[in-house]
Amino acid sequence: MDVILMKQSKPERSETDLFDEVKLGPLTLPNRIVMAPLTRSRAGKKDEPGPMNAEYYAQRASAGLIISEATQISQQGKGYAFTPGIYSDEQVAGWKLVTDAVHANNGRIFAQLWHVGRISHPDLQPDGQLPVAPSAIKPEGLAFTETGFKPFVTPRALELEEIPEIIEQYAHAANCAKRAGFDGVEIHGANGYLLDQFLRDKTNTRNDIYGGSLENRARLLFEVVEAVKKVWGGDRMGVRLGPVSSANDIADSNPMKTFSYVVEQLNHLGIAYLHCIEGETGGPRTIPAGFSFLKLKNLFNGLYMANNGYDLDLALKARQENLADLICFGRLFIANPDLVYRLQINANLHQAPKDTWYGGGAHGYTDWPTLEEETAETFLGL
Repeated sequence: MDVILMKQSKPERSETDLFDEVKLGPLTLPNRIVMAPLTRSRAGKKDEPGPMNAEYYAQRASAGLIISEATQISQQGKGYAFTPGIYSDEQVAGWKLVTDAVHANNGRIFAQLWHVGRISHPDLQPDGQLPVAPSAIKPEGLAFTETGFKPFVTPRALELEEIPEIIEQYAHAANCAKRAGFDGVEIHGANGYLLDQFLRDKTNTRNDIYGGSLENRARLLFEVVEAVKKVWGGDRMGVRLGPVSSANDIADSNPMKTFSYVVEQLNHLGIAYLHCIEGETGGPRTIPAGFSFLKLKNLFNGLYMANNGYDLDLALKARQENLADLICFGRLFIANPDLVYRLQINANLHQAPKDTWYGGGAHGYTDWPTLEEETAETFLGL
């Protein structure tokens, strides 16, 4: 496999607690490094994980916590080809393979619960129906279907009486995640997906109790958190937000006001952690004037999980300056299953070629060597 090696700076082990234990609700994480949710588009025909997925996650179980790839709560919630669900018996059985494998390797894993809303296509929806959204506003961009990329369509605005069904889908998925053996769940409220669409004023033009005022736009997120909390308890839950990300054609006219309110209200719901994408999703860490993630961290009563473009230097700085409690690493976990160990001893890191990120088989997925395997191969001249 063609790879690029990245040289890391030397961490001063005695000066950081990045590799030390930390409590997350009832769990003791062995380090503060989190494997970020990474869509890899390798689910089976019924959107179920299988043995290959179990091997992939087990290989990365040394992370303090693994957050699963985004996992749709219903077929209606699906927006990308070959992504897994967490609502059917087959999917529960598939995820049980994953959680058992992670636990056998002394790991911890949360399921990320996901409804894409308008970021879908009729090809991915039940009976070829239109995707749903808070308002019938067409997003810019392309949907990834099983027959290739296709332009997004204008979604159908959810009727008021349909919204309780959406909340029930989250509750059902949360129960399925418990049956599958996960250690907790994360609610995906970022990246321009359904909960983010309700929250932001660019995509929510409703005039009922789920639109208009900030309190109304945030209502669905809080109702979903409450429904999932009844299944899991707040101490095994997190929420992911992307306050300044424009992913999937999303925006808000006053993100500092919007997300400060959201965080303050999440405090009342008593969740374990807040997971924030700092900057553009998978892009620049540029923060607009007037916005502060540190203010959000200081507003929140639980652990603050930082994400977006973190390398070792940024992670060390975040801990030294108390900018974050937990640090997510995403793409680096693709090509470095033993990333925690590599960071700890200042080993070189692989970078995965983009053409192996989404879809396919074991190549670029489970065939990345650990440092120990790499060293053995070099010693043996393989």
